[in-house]
Amino acid sequence: MNTPGSNTPFNTVFHFAAMRMLVKWTLLGGAVGALAGLASTVFLFSLAWATRVREANPWIILGLPVAGALLGFVYQRFAGDAAQGNHLVIEEIHSNQSRIPRRMAPMILLGTVVTHFFGGSAGREGTALQMGASLADALRQALGLDRHDRRLMLMAGISGGFGSVFGTPVAGFVFGMEVQSLGRIRYEGLIPCLVAACVGDLVARSLGVPHAHYPTLPTTGLDALLLVKVALTGIACGLAALAFIELTHAVKRWSGRIAQPWLRPVAGGIIVLALTAIVGSRDFLGLSLPLIERSVRGEDVIAWAFAAKLIFTAITLGSGFLGGEVTPLFVIGATLGHVLGRALGVDPAFMAMLGFVAVFAGASNTPLACVLMSVELFGGGALVYALTICALAYLASGHRSIYRTQRISVPKVRARS
Repeated sequence: MNTPGSNTPFNTVFHFAAMRMLVKWTLLGGAVGALAGLASTVFLFSLAWATRVREANPWIILGLPVAGALLGFVYQRFAGDAAQGNHLVIEEIHSNQSRIPRRMAPMILLGTVVTHFFGGSAGREGTALQMGASLADALRQALGLDRHDRRLMLMAGISGGFGSVFGTPVAGFVFGMEVQSLGRIRYEGLIPCLVAACVGDLVARSLGVPHAHYPTLPTTGLDALLLVKVALTGIACGLAALAFIELTHAVKRWSGRIAQPWLRPVAGGIIVLALTAIVGSRDFLGLSLPLIERSVRGEDVIAWAFAAKLIFTAITLGSGFLGGEVTPLFVIGATLGHVLGRALGVDPAFMAMLGFVAVFAGASNTPLACVLMSVELFGGGALVYALTICALAYLASGHRSIYRTQRISVPKVRARS
């Protein structure tokens, strides 16, 4: 009987095939990453311009309902399957049946910039993922790759988009393999996802994309009381993620009762403007990055900031505006962690940095990617606490997800037979 280390013709053929696959997917992953990095660069600079103009001219937000009507009409008339966004991308990794429209990339880029220009509360990850996947599928078609290769190309597109838009290639690498199915990581994407995430980030950085720099989590030893407080915060973060998902779906159902699709974001825009007037602040429009900055630096943040950002974003996205959910989830997590840190007698900046990734972990069901993101953004000094808060948020959010086509491979809790 041959041992695993014996020199057999089978082993020789296997190693040759493995090297060929390594070269193939290094090249393909690099190409996908380069496309994703270029797209993210154009998008991030456009988004920064839109934010600067809006903040310098506050009256622009009054055009949000009109912008909603325009976006609703354009997407109803021209988007087709592209209107499904991230849900289509994830579904195609599972079913591998339909082509992702090439118009998805330019339409989501322009639509997200318009949303932010007029003050909609939205994120940027959804745009990056859709652009990366759409460009990856276009490249796959141009190269004539088969159906199995298509799955890996789409996964690489997700990793390249995520890694380049946030400047977190390690988290992007794992996210591309983890996001399709709850409880399963698709290891066949190791090489293409890794290469695409790294190349995408390198391309974006080389073209001058500035990423946020946050304080570093202090090196913190294992403390039983602190661990309990972090676990409680993790449960709260998971429930906040669940509340965000449920409210967004509720808004979608409510807006779906409006017969004309282009009128749905008009109604959402009017409600966002009304809420802005009620709270007396524009802090919850756009990305709301200053709220993250204040939270992770331990500065004053109003106690209900997390709830306000949750509501603003659910109404914006649920009514049909374009953009991602992740950056708003970062804001919700950071502000919630900040207020819970104060309540529990823990450094609010410490808890804000952990909450930053925990709500996203619960909402996306990607706890490993979120733990790695915490290390990339805040350092590994409190790794055990990052693991704890992401794990508890993941469990507390149940089987709900911001990605409705995400499938359950392994349930979080198995029912007894």
